[in-house]
Amino acid sequence: MIVMTAFGTVESAVEAMKRGAYDYITKPFNLDEVEILVERALASEALARGYRYLQESAQPRLEELIGTSPAMQRLFERIRRVAASDAAVLVTGETGTGKELVARAIHALSNRRDQLFVPVNCAAIPRDLLESELFGHVRGAFTGATEDREGKFELADGGTLFLDEIGDMPAELQAKILRVLEEGRLNRVGGNREISVDVRVISATHRNLEQAVEQQTFRQDLYYRLNVIEIKLPPLRERPEDIPLLAEHFLTRSAQRLGRPPLVLEADALELLTSYPWPGNVRELRNVCERLTVLAEQGTVTGDVVLQLVDLPAARSPKSVRSSEDVLPLADAVAEAEIAAIARALEQAGGNKAQAARLLGISERNLWYKIKKYGDRLPA
Repeated sequence: MIVMTAFGTVESAVEAMKRGAYDYITKPFNLDEVEILVERALASEALARGYRYLQESAQPRLEELIGTSPAMQRLFERIRRVAASDAAVLVTGETGTGKELVARAIHALSNRRDQLFVPVNCAAIPRDLLESELFGHVRGAFTGATEDREGKFELADGGTLFLDEIGDMPAELQAKILRVLEEGRLNRVGGNREISVDVRVISATHRNLEQAVEQQTFRQDLYYRLNVIEIKLPPLRERPEDIPLLAEHFLTRSAQRLGRPPLVLEADALELLTSYPWPGNVRELRNVCERLTVLAEQGTVTGDVVLQLVDLPAARSPKSVRSSEDVLPLADAVAEAEIAAIARALEQAGGNKAQAARLLGISERNLWYKIKKYGDRLPA
């Protein structure tokens, strides 16, 4: 916003700035001066918009990609290999497995890391707005289009565009996306000028795209363009040995936000979490840990407390809830899982405790405590 006034004073200028004006100009003025101010204001807004995206892309939340299980180690290695190329990547997996985190990790390790990572949730944007969101529009393209606007493809130029839930992409837009992938050019909605873009596309879905292709609801040629490299994320129930590490990480992070000591899970609570199938995967575990942090008394948390405060339907079945006579072997099972995880992390870190703690998602102090606790049960 630029304020034009015939009564320019220092006080009025300060007040205009406080109310959000970019600058102000007093009458009489010449058009050249106005043009320069407008160009500066538009450039400032573009920089601010880009900075907001840079802030988001600079914080990829990679800490949630935690795990020492074989499945996670294979995933980490695949991410490192894929990041070195510019190939299109399709990330598949159940809801809550961390598909966007993987996309952000690929971007953060790639040669495009200094440019923008632009996420778009194709399922969250209304169909009639998605085309403009992706490709931009020119002034007058439709009712309400009062100015030219760049789309996400242009915003991601030089960087990475993440198309989440690509399986929900309307059929009429699939051809336009295919053209950008094949030719590196696009037209804004309502525009005739071709715009060149250099974008790496990473897409993700929880749907079966091969089945969608067979049912002719998803273009086969687009599927092959997007699926140059596929990364399949394992559900949390297939890597239960990572649950204690994830739970400890989420409890610590939640406690830090609330300014209180993190909760400590008793062996039966850990067993309860480990045996639960987690249909919502890592996202569900994170939410459970946040609820426990808010609702539980400070200190240790038992399995009974977890059942009282958190709704885990499958955990209430006789097969999942153990009797008190089983507590000792459950504790041993949890200890063995922790020992194995710590041993793998130390091996990968070459014995470096700080690096091993980062791999495990715990503090270095906590790692030293566990090493002392398990003593000679850890391999030398």
